[in-house]
Amino acid sequence: MLSLIAEISYKRSSPKGVINLEYRTFGGTFLRPSLLGFGCMRLPLLDGDSGKINEPEAITMIRHAIDCGVTYIDTAYPYHKGQSEIVTGKALRGGYREKVLLASKLPTWLLNQPRDTPRYLNEQLEKLQTDCIDLYLVHALNANTWKKAVELDVWGHLQEAKNRGQVRHVGFSFHDKYEVFEEILEAYPWDFCQIQLNYMDEDYQAGLRGMKKAYEKGIAVVVMEPLRGGKLTGTLPIDVAAIWAQAPVRRSPAAWALRYVANHPEVSVILSGMSTLEQVKENIEILSEAKPRSLSEAEVTIIGKVRELYHQKIKVLCTDCGYCLPCPQSVAIPQLFSLYNEASMYNLDMTRSYSSMQEHQSDASLCVECGQCLTACPQALPITDHLKEAHAALRKK
Repeated sequence: MLSLIAEISYKRSSPKGVINLEYRTFGGTFLRPSLLGFGCMRLPLLDGDSGKINEPEAITMIRHAIDCGVTYIDTAYPYHKGQSEIVTGKALRGGYREKVLLASKLPTWLLNQPRDTPRYLNEQLEKLQTDCIDLYLVHALNANTWKKAVELDVWGHLQEAKNRGQVRHVGFSFHDKYEVFEEILEAYPWDFCQIQLNYMDEDYQAGLRGMKKAYEKGIAVVVMEPLRGGKLTGTLPIDVAAIWAQAPVRRSPAAWALRYVANHPEVSVILSGMSTLEQVKENIEILSEAKPRSLSEAEVTIIGKVRELYHQKIKVLCTDCGYCLPCPQSVAIPQLFSLYNEASMYNLDMTRSYSSMQEHQSDASLCVECGQCLTACPQALPITDHLKEAHAALRKK
């Protein structure tokens, strides 16, 4: 029960003037988690292997966040090749489990029969060293996985898990078009949902429209990818950095991105996958007292200018509708255009990613200009010309 009143316990025990995190309501529940959620999917590694977590460092980071008032800890079955839940469980020993709301996710794509849902849940409970997961999500729902989840009565199995006390609240994470999101949202009385949102993705997938729809229904909104996988930070294009420099308030690119999401009162939790203790400390500082609607009109305007400039750097106006697929030569057209656009927009080196496409024989060099994609594209894009441009820009020189 302590995990459900974590905010109160922190306000009573934290040193005066040291901790002042923002806490928000959580849909129709009585929870009040920290606005900053610790995402355990980018923990520090050994030898660059995502399956080898630097456990001492990761545990130090998670516990430091909790000591500073972070009460939302998020993990999932596949993170770090299955090791994230194990390390998270270790980090929550010694009384830390009782201080947090623990979230994990059912690997929907691995389900093949009804009994798989309770089987994976029991495995996760064991890995996390707990008898109950506070917030359990049906992971990565899209049109295909949603259909499977319905056929296998995942919802029914999760309600049984709630009755057994293995799960407290049920939600879902989402990766598809808005129409699919709305269908899922209306299907069951979910407690919460997890969507991708940042100042570049206002109309992507669920987007702002989905955020508001969920909020109106009393469903809590948890946001992932507030930094767009780190693309909104790092080495910025010179012209983007120049706009940030004109802002009335000086902030890091990460701070601007996080404050953008925090500005929306509909958002209950912002997840950040942190890899260093310094990132943990920085994010805690950024989201301390990040009140909804606290950005000034001038600050919102600056963010809009940055968004517009990034959009101007888009090379191909592909909407990822998929009508150009399947390509007779197996060219992964939307994926390739995404790489091309991101390389241009965020000043990124995508040659390694493109080399991987070449190894899997899905790169632009395989195009024979048959024209099938040209007639299929609803945007009437000159796809074959764009493929040549992308190949020239992305291949190793």
